[in-house]
Amino acid sequence: MFQPKKDWETRENSFAAFSMGPLTDFWRQREEAELTGVDGVPVRFVRFRSTENDRVIVVCPGRIESYVKYAELAFDLFHLGFDVLIIDHRGQGRSGRLLSDTHRGHVVNFSDYVDDLAAFWEQEVQPGPWRKRYILAHSMGGAIATLFLQRHAHNCDAIALCAPMFGIVMRLPDWMVRQILDWAEGHQRIREGYAIGTGRWRPLPFAINVLTHSRQRYRRNVRFYADEPRLRVGGPTYHWVREGILAGEQALAGVDQDTTPTLLLQAEEERVVDNRAHDRFCELRAAAGHPCEGETPQVIHGAYHEILFEKDAMRSVALSAIVEFFDRHN
Repeated sequence: MFQPKKDWETRENSFAAFSMGPLTDFWRQREEAELTGVDGVPVRFVRFRSTENDRVIVVCPGRIESYVKYAELAFDLFHLGFDVLIIDHRGQGRSGRLLSDTHRGHVVNFSDYVDDLAAFWEQEVQPGPWRKRYILAHSMGGAIATLFLQRHAHNCDAIALCAPMFGIVMRLPDWMVRQILDWAEGHQRIREGYAIGTGRWRPLPFAINVLTHSRQRYRRNVRFYADEPRLRVGGPTYHWVREGILAGEQALAGVDQDTTPTLLLQAEEERVVDNRAHDRFCELRAAAGHPCEGETPQVIHGAYHEILFEKDAMRSVALSAIVEFFDRHN
């Protein structure tokens, strides 16, 4: 008998065999489809469905990510009795790109992501046969999903946020960043150019990555981009950074608009998003009368930013917390 949760704790020991065997077989069962997003941009998504499942988890990935990367997560959730839907945000994955240089991470308005998710929910999630509808969102996807629920209340039975992007770690002082971004806004070539210190996608060695401690998962994820060039996204544009900062501020400002039960998982060794913004989000939710699960972020000790792609010991803790949280809202 296959025991999903037990397998989580030791999978890296035979990761290649798992990836080439059960995971590849599972991936072949997918249904890929497309909807039309804001301004006619094609938004791709994938479904894993069974007539036996009466609950669905909508996965909202982070910046540059594609649903292709989330096969392992979908496998684990599906084998616990959840249908799984995963969206590719505009400008990344298999969805339509916005600039001629397809490596540039760009969006015209951050709200376009939110409107795409709303259309996806209305067309694919709401009419479905499920008794319960959950969201699992990572990083940028966390900001998108949070803003979605603040604007479209009572759409979702519970949401789990993994390292949500409510603030971005910057190397420069906040006042200087804002001055640079405001200046760039006035010059289209700069506004739509790569933000300072970033550029086209290239594979970084595992030893210098700050996303995961799992060598196996990191290599697998890099290989997706290496094997399928159209998935590649490099650094963000100046305009995207500005939109991302404002979106995080909007998510914090709008906490009283959303009463959805919320679990927030935080990476202890975070290098990408600002953990202080998570703490603030939980404080504001509590003050508004609908605290996050446990009232404070649940810290995944030792984890880098990509909690769902971490080493087994950390990933299994996070995944167990997410599934148990959803089960409590059943």
